[in-house]
Amino acid sequence: MQTKHLRALMAAAVFSAMPMSGFAQSMMSGTDPMVGGAAMYPSRNIIQNAVNSKDHTTLVAAVKAAGLVQTLEGPGPFTVFAPTNEAFAALPAGTVDTLLKPENKAELTKILTYHVVAGNYTTTKLKALIAAHNGIAMLPTVAGPDLTFTLASNGGVNVADDKGNIANITVADVNQSNGEIQVVNKVLMP
Repeated sequence: MQTKHLRALMAAAVFSAMPMSGFAQSMMSGTDPMVGGAAMYPSRNIIQNAVNSKDHTTLVAAVKAAGLVQTLEGPGPFTVFAPTNEAFAALPAGTVDTLLKPENKAELTKILTYHVVAGNYTTTKLKALIAAHNGIAMLPTVAGPDLTFTLASNGGVNVADDKGNIANITVADVNQSNGEIQVVNKVLMP
């Protein structure tokens, strides 16, 4: 009985220490998480939810151009670190247009699959990995190279790419039928 009570207290402490993401707010209000003004339904897959987010139209267009729709509709589980439209807009001028050209499909696919990790990684799991590895955890992406995870100063999780760019998870733990979406504020580059 005491162990059960202790676990509940520990879970409450961890939850209360986490920043109020869209997911946490929706869990408290009893509704599905909102991303880009659209509800994200756990009964739908990554693509079925992402197409409804007004903050991810560039990502969805890129996934279509790379021919990855069917893959991300598959059983998974996948964790997608989903850059927002703002993140894509922050790339050097012309980068997105160039990547969306058919002749650049291989490069686009490499960049997009660098945002995908096999498995279901909530921020709680990521934080546990970070703690278990002395403050820095690494996970291989579907593209091959690793992403590096550290704790953010606000208690959230940072994601770093091979080039040293650091993205913050801005909307955490958006549960999908085939994995998780973690919304990030930068495009990660292999």
